[in-house]
Amino acid sequence: MPLPDGTDELARSAARGDPGALDALLVAVRPEVLRQCARLLPHRQDAEEACQDALLALARGITRFEERSSFHTWLYRLTANRARSTYRVLRRRWQLEADGVPLPDPPDPRRTSVVAGTRLDLLDALDAVAPDLAEAVTLRDVLGLSYREMAGLLDVPEGTVKSRIHEARRQVRRRMSDG
Repeated sequence: MPLPDGTDELARSAARGDPGALDALLVAVRPEVLRQCARLLPHRQDAEEACQDALLALARGITRFEERSSFHTWLYRLTANRARSTYRVLRRRWQLEADGVPLPDPPDPRRTSVVAGTRLDLLDALDAVAPDLAEAVTLRDVLGLSYREMAGLLDVPEGTVKSRIHEARRQVRRRMSDG
């Protein structure tokens, strides 16, 4: 789903310090940010928390948007990273609140949405691989960015992007099959 028309100009104005443009930008991108967070986090409440975290990171970091890639691509990267970070925070919070109670077994597909269980397994597997590999496979396989977009965003050659994705998929597959 593309961002609304005029989003790139709002992003440029916000990056130059225009507070009105930043407010309008946050309103314009919120639906897409929430949709992207929901692709990673199966529970709406968790996706909304990640969305708020991503929008806060956007507001704090917009001045660092350098237009090396499109705003849409930059936003995808920020959103994917914040969603994975929110998942880690939520998992730690649950572990502390559980006070030593072990994490539940992997979801039983007979009682749990297969999609939700798979996403949680994927997030755990992504958490176990190097951050540059996790980011690459998330940008490609979850958010659907092209190799060219990723190369520009990550500031690496397309061959490096492909190599990271290949290695990340191998490690994630192994981790998920060990589960």
